[in-house]
Parts: sequence; C-alpha cells; structure tokens
Amino acid sequence: MPLTSVANGEGLAYRPDVFCYPVQIVNVCFIGDPKQKDKGWVLVDAGMPRSAKKIIKAADERFDFPPTAIILTHGHFDHVGAIIELIEHWNVPVYAHELEMPYLTGLSDYPPADPTVNGGLVTEMSPFFPHDGINLDDRVIALPADGTIPVLPEWEYIHTPGHTRGHISLFRKDDGTLIAGDAFVTVKQESLYKVMMQEQEISGPPKYFTTDWVLAERSVKKLASLQPTLAITGHGEPMFGESLKSNLKLLCKKFHEIAVPEQGRYVPH
Repeated sequence: MPLTSVANGEGLAYRPDVFCYPVQIVNVCFIGDPKQKDKGWVLVDAGMPRSAKKIIKAADERFDFPPTAIILTHGHFDHVGAIIELIEHWNVPVYAHELEMPYLTGLSDYPPADPTVNGGLVTEMSPFFPHDGINLDDRVIALPADGTIPVLPEWEYIHTPGHTRGHISLFRKDDGTLIAGDAFVTVKQESLYKVMMQEQEISGPPKYFTTDWVLAERSVKKLASLQPTLAITGHGEPMFGESLKSNLKLLCKKFHEIAVPEQGRYVPH
C-alpha cells in the first residue's frame, strides 16, 4: 500500500516498557523493558503488508533478543500485514481473541469495506483494501476467557467488539496504559490528508471497516470507564493526560455525531 504518514518509522517510548512504532499509517507496539531481558517483550499487532523488515529492524535496535509472543488486537490487513514473515523469523506464538480465530485460521473472510460511508479519499480507496482472512493454523492461540494474557501478567485484555467481532484492547491498571487497537483512533482515518499529516483528532473506529456500531459505542464507553492516562491507538498519535480524558468524554457523549457515518451498509437505521 502506498499510503504513508509523516510519522512512519519514528518510534517513541511513552513508558519505559511501552514503545509505539508507526508503520506507514498504523501503529505497532513493543511491550517490554530493554533493560529487563529476563521479563522478555511482546509485539502488539503486525503492521502493514511488506513491513516485516522494518519491524524487525526497529525491534533489533531496541532489544537484542526476540519477543516471547505476538498479540493481535484484530486481524484486518493493516494489523497482520507482516505476521507470516514475523512468526517465521522469530518462531513465536500468536495470541488473539477466540471470536477472531475464524479470520486467522482460514475459515472466514472479513466483510468488505464500505465506501459509501461519509469520509474522504481513504474511504473511497477502501474497496481496494484486502478483507481476506489469513491462515495461521496452529500458530495462533485463543486468549483465555478470563481476560488474562499469558505472556503479559501485568496486563489484561478487554473485549472491544464493533470494529470486528473479536477485537481486543490491552490495559494495564497500575499506570492506566491503554493500547486500544482500532476501538477508537486519534486521527480521522477516512481523510487522506489527516492520515498523511497525523492531525490529531478523537474519532471512533475506522468507518469503512466497522460493521457493528452498537457494539462499537459500547466498547468506547467501556474503555472510557477505565479512565486511562495514556492511549496508544491503531491509527494516529498517542493521547494522554487531560487531553485524553476530555476527548474520550466527548467521544462518549457525541459518539453518533463524531463516529457513526450518516449512511452506509453497516449503519443501523
């Protein structure tokens, strides 16, 4: 995909053990402190297609040891684009929500993108985005039903459906760190200009790929109730502090105005 933002490749640690690395128009996260090799590290999401070399290079620069696992917030193409190459390179397991498994084991494809939602050039381009499932076979493992993450004992996952059935977000209660995936984002993902320039703006999940707006709203309110102090989203620059608090409050209050398209095949009427 030719889409690339100004943030591409400019990784930054927002906590000593939470590193956000933008790959073209999507963020991946490295969870783990490079100084604590005994605790290991975990990759969250797998970026755009053909981005494996960039992710591996960034990981090698931060760590001198491979990850213990990869966790997927969901299986859309821009979050699993390099997954095959990464697991072949590192030989590590992949974890995802049980409801996402059909799309990760070759059983189902995602619904196609909806170019009729109001938006911008990215929306108009969305019919060309892949919506096929992938087949990771026995290399992907369903996360436990109790919200725990086997490889991240200090974290929990929150089931945040709406964008996809098995979408998850990751949360660490001790310091309020949230990795939201696409449950909500901090850029108007439908606008090519805003995506390219990473103009920060609270938004719901990307409109063209979201299929259940009732669940999407519930998921945003669930995440807001956690009162996170830092949110790293799948798209856009991280948001934190009072800005995050006020913007999440606004998104919850005006979800239908800010997030839900006026029209579209997945919009309830």
